[in-house]
Amino acid sequence: MSQNPTKHTKVLIIGSGPAGYTAAVYAARAMLNPILVHGSEPGGQLTTTTDVENFPGFAEVIQGPWLMDQMKEQAKAVGTEMIEDHISNVNLKTSPFEATGDSGQKYSAESIIISTGAQARWLNLDSEQEFRGFGVSACATCDGFFFKNKEVAVVGGGNAAVEEAMFLTKFASKVKLIHRRDSLRAEKMLQKKLMENKKIEIIWDSVVEDVLGDKDPKNVKGIKIKNVKTNETQELKLDGVFIAIGHDPATQLFKDQLEMDKEGYLITKADSTETNVPGVFAAGDVKDKIFRQAVTAAGMGCMAALEAEKHLSHN
Repeated sequence: MSQNPTKHTKVLIIGSGPAGYTAAVYAARAMLNPILVHGSEPGGQLTTTTDVENFPGFAEVIQGPWLMDQMKEQAKAVGTEMIEDHISNVNLKTSPFEATGDSGQKYSAESIIISTGAQARWLNLDSEQEFRGFGVSACATCDGFFFKNKEVAVVGGGNAAVEEAMFLTKFASKVKLIHRRDSLRAEKMLQKKLMENKKIEIIWDSVVEDVLGDKDPKNVKGIKIKNVKTNETQELKLDGVFIAIGHDPATQLFKDQLEMDKEGYLITKADSTETNVPGVFAAGDVKDKIFRQAVTAAGMGCMAALEAEKHLSHN
């Protein structure tokens, strides 16, 4: 089989979503002719989000997949080359940088923008996946608003779970925090606030076994939980379930080449998207575990493209 010649680019963008597409728009408009390589399901986490009400510029509710489609078309229209491939190998020690796709295609790049994102961890119950977007969510800031005066549960015990539970008390009438152990991992200050909040009830030593609900129209009616110490099960009536057991950033590819924190998020310089390797930038959820919003990811994509342009003009 004949090998496709190496594709060379000034800017290689790995990953799509709001960060990757925005980086592509800015890089293309700077005449850098970027190549964006995306997997078989481009658009990232927003493609599994239905109603988006918090992206600036849209007074009406828009759909996540539609928004990603628009960003992709915009990036294409201004001159981004889009390639469906899965980058399986990168070498950041060479100049230019090198990458190889599953397709066998080789890429060389004078700068790289990483926007491979992160994925919410799920409980991996069939019922949970079935009701995703219909009462099951992994993002309170995205979806809390839909649960005004309703009862919800948050599953988890770390900072994220406690913060989500606190946030949800703004909308929900009651929040049950379900944790599989008998103590929380969250920091003490947060725990204190949580315990003082009258709307929150903690259910210890318990795991969710099933999400219960109606099929048509789809909506969550409750959950079945099991106490891990007594093995007793019970059903709780609820309108929504928020899974807050962490995220996994897609950074395996960069192990031992880029600095990351203990959870695998890429570390960038303060007020910058530059990693510890000059010319390699990271934008969006692959480096951001605090905000995790489409608009902040897009903002970082813009920063990364501008920083890449500056890097190229200096070198």
